[in-house]
Amino acid sequence: MPESRSNDSVRGPGKALALLSRLAELEETQTAATLDQRDMARQRTETTASLAKYSSRTAENADKQTGLAQERTALTREQTRLSTRSSELASIRTDLAHERTSQAEQRTQLATQRTEMAHRRTGLAEFRSKLAEQRTVLARERNGLSVQRVQLAEQRTRLAESRTVMSQQRNGLAEFRTGLARQRTATAVTRTRLSLQRTELARGRTFLALIRTGLAFLTLGLTFLRYFGISKWTFFDAALVVCSLVAVYFGFRGYRRALLSERRLESLLAADGGLAEALSWQGFPAQDPGKTGDLIKTGTGYPAG
Repeated sequence: MPESRSNDSVRGPGKALALLSRLAELEETQTAATLDQRDMARQRTETTASLAKYSSRTAENADKQTGLAQERTALTREQTRLSTRSSELASIRTDLAHERTSQAEQRTQLATQRTEMAHRRTGLAEFRSKLAEQRTVLARERNGLSVQRVQLAEQRTRLAESRTVMSQQRNGLAEFRTGLARQRTATAVTRTRLSLQRTELARGRTFLALIRTGLAFLTLGLTFLRYFGISKWTFFDAALVVCSLVAVYFGFRGYRRALLSERRLESLLAADGGLAEALSWQGFPAQDPGKTGDLIKTGTGYPAG
């Protein structure tokens, strides 16, 4: 019995050392898991496309770390129990051996997972390189599109300049059309005044014809009176003379009114520049507006000599 107690006392510190070494291994395992977790966080930052996979891996490592923390807590409690219960060290050592074996398997699995993560990281690096190449190609295409855009902008500028020139030409044509419309209006007014003047001249010619006819009948009546003397036809001759005088009076009166109207229209035509333009359109040389009266009197495009 004393020997067994001495053996137990010798085994007690050995088991404590084994537990300490086990705790150190567990801390190293935890440190390695923490480093793996940091690598996975860095890889998650670099590759957003594989965020879901890394999140699942991080969750698994967190679960494993939690399990390891729980095991470390259990081992701490076991160490506390071993200090008070030396009789349970053998069974605990056996349990710890089994746990160590399982931890070794877990460590092997973590190493395998780390290798797989390294392969994945390599694949992601290659994928990143491909994305960089695609980005370079897209940048070149963007530069080509920028050059095309600049060319299109220059072409649009040239088209805008040509449109401006055409707009100016259109404005000039519109102004020319407006001038033609004004000339047409002035020509219409002039034509109306010439028509009125022609009407007045026709009236004056009619009254002159009436005066000529009256003078002819007056001459005829006086001739009859002088040739035949006082006879039974004297009353007819006197009536013919009176009617001739009345016709001459009304003829002079109408001719005077027509002459005043014609002079008034002549003054209006003399102040109108549309007549000179109309004569220039007809092939006559251009005259001053003040010489329009001479043009009307002579009936040609040249002043009276």
